[in-house]
Amino acid sequence: MNEPRRYGGTEIGKWLIALAIGVGVGWLAATQLSEPAHDHMKAERQDERKPLFYRNPMNPAITSPVPAKDEMGMDYIPVYAGGEDDSNAPTGTVKIDPVTAQNIGVRTSFAKQKTLTRDIRTVGRVDFDEKRVARLHPKVEGWVEKLFVDSTGERVKKNTMLLAVYSPQLVSSEEEYLLALKSAETLKDSPFPDIREGAASLARSARERLELLDVPAHQLMELENNQKIIKNLHIHSPFDGVVIDIGVREGQYVTPGTELYTIADLSRVWVYVDIYEDEMPWVQNGDAARMQVTGVPGRTFSGRVAYIYPYLDAKTRTNKVRLEFNNGELLLKPDMFAHVTLQTSRQLDAVVVPGEAIVRTGSREQVFIVKGDGKFEPREVKLGISADGEVQILEGVRPGEEVVSSAQFLIDSESKLNEATAKMLAPATETQGHGAMDMSDMSMEDIRLPDMPASPVEVEEMSHGHQH
Repeated sequence: MNEPRRYGGTEIGKWLIALAIGVGVGWLAATQLSEPAHDHMKAERQDERKPLFYRNPMNPAITSPVPAKDEMGMDYIPVYAGGEDDSNAPTGTVKIDPVTAQNIGVRTSFAKQKTLTRDIRTVGRVDFDEKRVARLHPKVEGWVEKLFVDSTGERVKKNTMLLAVYSPQLVSSEEEYLLALKSAETLKDSPFPDIREGAASLARSARERLELLDVPAHQLMELENNQKIIKNLHIHSPFDGVVIDIGVREGQYVTPGTELYTIADLSRVWVYVDIYEDEMPWVQNGDAARMQVTGVPGRTFSGRVAYIYPYLDAKTRTNKVRLEFNNGELLLKPDMFAHVTLQTSRQLDAVVVPGEAIVRTGSREQVFIVKGDGKFEPREVKLGISADGEVQILEGVRPGEEVVSSAQFLIDSESKLNEATAKMLAPATETQGHGAMDMSDMSMEDIRLPDMPASPVEVEEMSHGHQH
């Protein structure tokens, strides 16, 4: 009775032992099969984050191809290459952590399309209108008999008598004219037409000679009416104006080279201003101008651009512009100092960005475009004119694109470092098959990179990491 029971217990025990062995073998097999795949995935993840080299945290100029520690026992900071997402990004693209971007003061703005106008503020100097300045010279030699206007600054009207000059030449011409008049009067009834016409022609020629010597009309009339020699030649003002200079005094001997008077009409004045080269494209003839002078407080004068000189001043590198202002009240005086605003008429429909967004390298101009996910793409641009802190972009940026307007020079340093690193690594794949050393089987530890200085962005990241 007891043997069958023992037999049955033995069979069950054997079955349980076999089951346990099978489970153990299956678990071992599954473990051994999964480990290679796990190791492979782990290796791939490690390869993705393979550092290019390591930098000293306290002295970024010191690098190492393998992990190391500095004198204080701090670990070197790994520097990684761009990930797969950056494979299609332009060379020099920078990716910055948002916290770091905030710490270094990155600000952005959007490119926009607007109408550009500009008012140019400058300083000027009031001067005479050169077209309204007369310098009087006698056309005969003689002596000054009388000065009727003998002080500078005196206002004169047109045809005001200025002085009288005695000239022997003028006296001889007057005598010839009187003789011609008498001859014409005597021969006017001659039966021979040629004689009559000859006498009349001689009288006309003598009169024209006196007119060419600037004998005024009232003296010619007096000479013809009285038939007497007039000793002195009167010289008159050619227009209303102010006596700027008197070059002679009574009794002085004068010649045609002697400047008797300088008279200026101040009812209109010129104002000279200087503008810089970047302002030259805005200014055009006919543009309105507003002017204020200290000598006439609270008064604004209106004028216009009359002429833009075709050359620059070699010392100041500025372009001279001439303005015209009416001065009927004679409030504006030559050599006054003036504050001038040129209201330019030129308007442009242009794509503009803030002027501080432009990075000027000397050979080119560029901006950094915000691409999202902390990426900043360098882009070369072609600039136009500028106004009110904004710069026209002719090529390179479209309206609505976001550009970096602050801390772009720190980003530019990082961009140039990334570009240099890419150029250093490029020959490893581009020179295959051209006799160059095959680097495909070499690890990064086998490639000794030269010491490269840290960019300001990485220095900020390292300091931020040490704080944590």
